[in-house]
Amino acid sequence: MGLFTEEIAIDLGTANTLIIHNDKVVVNSPSIVAIDRTTNKVIAIGQEANMMQGKTHENIRTVRPLKDGVIADFNASEQMINRLIKSIPALHRRFFSPSLRMVICIPSGITEVEMRAVKESAERVNGKEVYLIHEPMAAAIGIGIDIMQPKGNMVVDIGGGTTEIAVIALSGIVCDKSIKIAGDVFTSDIINYMRGKHNLYIGDRTAEKIKILVGSVVEDLENPPEDMSVQGRDLMSGKPKQVLINHAEVAKALDKSIIRIEDAIMEALSQTPPELSADIYNTGIYLAGGGALLRGLDKRLSQKTDLPIYVAEDPLQAVVRGTGIALKNTERFKTVLIK
Repeated sequence: MGLFTEEIAIDLGTANTLIIHNDKVVVNSPSIVAIDRTTNKVIAIGQEANMMQGKTHENIRTVRPLKDGVIADFNASEQMINRLIKSIPALHRRFFSPSLRMVICIPSGITEVEMRAVKESAERVNGKEVYLIHEPMAAAIGIGIDIMQPKGNMVVDIGGGTTEIAVIALSGIVCDKSIKIAGDVFTSDIINYMRGKHNLYIGDRTAEKIKILVGSVVEDLENPPEDMSVQGRDLMSGKPKQVLINHAEVAKALDKSIIRIEDAIMEALSQTPPELSADIYNTGIYLAGGGALLRGLDKRLSQKTDLPIYVAEDPLQAVVRGTGIALKNTERFKTVLIK
């Protein structure tokens, strides 16, 4: 049996898809697919398709198969998962494709129908045994929290499509909140701000770059990043132009969305049973996901909640690490995994 079965853990993200095989992250690629409109065939996936984004002609379209953490384009997502699995070095050399035991993580606010879509996608790419795990749960395991303990922990996972907030105790989610304000919304906030303030029209890739290089949620940082020059199209004259942007401007652009995340955290805290609230007062809040890398976010949330905030080490991989650990110990985590 072991000869023909491989185990993989997948973090199917709106922005990035990560795959763990043999305890190593073997795939870390943007969740994006380029499709030829005339033949409907996939030309490129991942990084290669990402380079094409915003630069395509009418015969090519780039699609992000996942929206808000769930499958929006069934066909594209299946082809993407299939190709990513085939690109795993160890499976690439195999003469025939092995059957797979997989653990896939899903947002906590997902519906039955969306769950079935993920499951069917996995079964079509030769998934013989498919388990699902909720993202905040996977993030907690990946951060290193012992989820079996009768002790409350709060995890906030800010991904590309959704922000997942959950209070976890006794290997279950006691109360959770999933909102569709996350990395993608931050990107469009930056695009709108550049439009309104600088009359500059920029694309998604440029906005993403601004978010990574000078992204901040507070205006006064101890060691601020250098200003960044941004090129785009002038909305008045139509000519290409360049402006300088600093972290304080990005903080202004993101302010409204961050307030909504703060409100959601406060709401989750207000629904927490008192005994668990006492635990959270002592343990603080854990941040995971790409959004946790925004400068000053821990400081800002700490001021709002009056609690200590811890950012996971390598927050981008916390969820997939947790998914990998759950895959290795399916017996131990069977209460958490959804068969």
